Amino acid sequence: MAQFGFGQAMRRSEDPRLLTGRGRYTDDVMADGQAYLVLVRSPFAHAEITGLDVSAAREADGVLDVITGADLEAAGIGTVGCKTPVPNRDGRPFFSPVRPTLATTRVRHVGDPVAAVVATSPDLARDAAELVEVDYETLDAATGTKDTTEPGQPQVWDEAPNNIAFDWDLGDRIATDAVFAEAARVISIDLVNNRIVPNPMEERACAADFDPASGVLCVYVSSQGVHSIRDSLADDIFHLPKDKVVVRTTDVGGGFGMKLFMYPEYVATGFAAMRLGRPVKWTSERTEAFLSDDHGRDNVVQADLALDADARFLALRVKTYAAMGAYLSNYAPFVATMAGNRMLAGLYRFRHVYVNVLGTYTHTTPVDAYRGAGRPEAAYLVERLVDKAARELGLSPVEIRRRNFIPPEAMPYTTATGLVYDSGEFQRNVDDAVKLADWDGFTARRAAAADRGKLAGIGLATYVEACGGGGPEWATVRVARSGDITVTIGTQSNGQGHETAYKQLVAEQLGVAPDRITVVQGDTTIIARGSGTGGSRSIPVGGASVNVAALAVQDRAKALAADYMEAAVADIHYEEGRFSIVGTDRSMTLAEIAQRSPTEVAMEEQGSFKPPAATFPNGAHVVEVEVDPETGGVEIVRYTVVDDFGRVLNPLMLAGQVHGGVAQGVGQALLEHTVFDSEGQLLTGSLMDYALPRADVLPFLTFQYNEVPCTTNPLGVKGAGEAGAIGAPPAIINAVVDALAPLGIEHVDMPATPDAVWALIQAARPAPLSSNGLAAQ
Repeated sequence: MAQFGFGQAMRRSEDPRLLTGRGRYTDDVMADGQAYLVLVRSPFAHAEITGLDVSAAREADGVLDVITGADLEAAGIGTVGCKTPVPNRDGRPFFSPVRPTLATTRVRHVGDPVAAVVATSPDLARDAAELVEVDYETLDAATGTKDTTEPGQPQVWDEAPNNIAFDWDLGDRIATDAVFAEAARVISIDLVNNRIVPNPMEERACAADFDPASGVLCVYVSSQGVHSIRDSLADDIFHLPKDKVVVRTTDVGGGFGMKLFMYPEYVATGFAAMRLGRPVKWTSERTEAFLSDDHGRDNVVQADLALDADARFLALRVKTYAAMGAYLSNYAPFVATMAGNRMLAGLYRFRHVYVNVLGTYTHTTPVDAYRGAGRPEAAYLVERLVDKAARELGLSPVEIRRRNFIPPEAMPYTTATGLVYDSGEFQRNVDDAVKLADWDGFTARRAAAADRGKLAGIGLATYVEACGGGGPEWATVRVARSGDITVTIGTQSNGQGHETAYKQLVAEQLGVAPDRITVVQGDTTIIARGSGTGGSRSIPVGGASVNVAALAVQDRAKALAADYMEAAVADIHYEEGRFSIVGTDRSMTLAEIAQRSPTEVAMEEQGSFKPPAATFPNGAHVVEVEVDPETGGVEIVRYTVVDDFGRVLNPLMLAGQVHGGVAQGVGQALLEHTVFDSEGQLLTGSLMDYALPRADVLPFLTFQYNEVPCTTNPLGVKGAGEAGAIGAPPAIINAVVDALAPLGIEHVDMPATPDAVWALIQAARPAPLSSNGLAAQ
């Protein structure tokens, strides 16, 4: 069905329901007798709990229960833990601290929960929470990502000396140092990759109900995958058989990685429901989310690039301090190590890459995956360093990259970090991007900007990311006697448009209009297993499994059509929705075949796909900015992206993914700044203080894609969900540095806010002369 199939710019079928207010989110879950949970959180970043009195709260109007950490411990309830330990380079054991649901002896970041109040209404629960009395003995806090490791800093965990969570490395240090020793030039850079608060439109929420008769705990949660949450609740927390824990996710208003994880709030809500024997719901408030949602990024990096006399890259050496916060979140060590640092070779040929990562504890909110999950950090480092090398060597940003790109004829190519790129035409992307951006015309535009009192700059950044790999995904395609089709799958849409994409894949193979197809996700009672959504894998892996199941239905339909039309299966040909006998005009549609079924379910087939390796989407971003030297304000005036996502399933939805990623990249580069003071207080703890990108700061985006099919999945597709957020930050900052370079400014950290840029400009300007001809003091 060509108008709905692969490659068609089909509009999202989810949108009419969501845009007209008919979506159903976790906070919309209402059950008879539902109670409401509110958490009492620490106002201090580091303190001993010397007393806890909940008696007044228990007596307050409408209060049904007040839960403490002691209650959880007495009931044998487990805790949220880290799922991805990494090896220390010296072989010492990995230390993973307990992350209590409710702290009993010490709090380690502002917002650490210490008690939970359950009442008949949200307002009564909030009022009663004010009556919980907690006595704290405050302690000094360690808040700096790198500074926390210095001698004399307060310890977050006694078992982690110098606040080092892990000391990990990748590559051959000795061989890398040897290459540096023979290099003609060495370029060095120090960078900060700023901490981000994810801020999806929908805050986290959890609603739980327990049936004492069956012993089944049912949990609704805003998530990126129900099965991992189910497994954690069953195995790690409540120690129940998996069939006694049901997890459901309805519509999700954004996730960006943050909703993939298990959180203490889900434990408290589930426990309250089990203890009370009635439904309980917790919904985060926005200011609460700033303190309790896992943050992203937060790296301090020093890196060196070795080049030969022809400006060809030889080796890369990196030292990173990666903040973990007060506890190790589910995937935080993996994000800070393997997820991102395998990408440090970028699109370039290197002989060696060596990286050492120190994960550091701080008295701050935990950090974990945020859109890109380590890949943006790697791309930002490499592309900023490459641009600095071009400037110091007197080369254009385009030329230095051209000299060092991995050529298409080298594919498959094993990088210096051990990844194997299967496909990619990196120079083609750059050539197309600079042409679309009219790079050659920038000199004239810069002069015109100067006439208006503005400083113009142009920046280029390229990227490649590993995504769409990992474990398998499973899908079922069921055809009813009516001809309607149901697809069930273990991924979880949180804004990407999975419903539309999966319908297109089924329409391609079975010739059924999308309005006859229903996609079901997010229910462990219907879907036996699934890997969830993350790492841009839903179409490369989930889509591939849907495709396998749809092809199996096609084969089954061929067999049935052969039977009904009294022909050999080998003589049945499928094309454009019809199953025909070759050489005749006799044919049947899928609906006609299904209508002959003696049972309600005419056909049902399962499909699974486990990728042999990741996909490697790649691309180039060109950004043009103008800086107002009087205010420091940065305006993006042109933005061009050329990407390679393999075969493109839906160009319209793909453009939406790129636009969204770029918007978040703009936010990190220019606006978003998570600030803790020396006592661990979050100074940017609301949308009054934390700046998100708005429509008026986002540019018109010129977007083009080059389809270079990958070889690691049958669809030939590459992941696309995170790409915009990877390429945008380095391209923007490279453009800002280019704008400020005539003033002698060589370095700008993110976020390049007006006050930060203005301060750099003021520091670069010569001091005004006094009347006696001397510089004013």
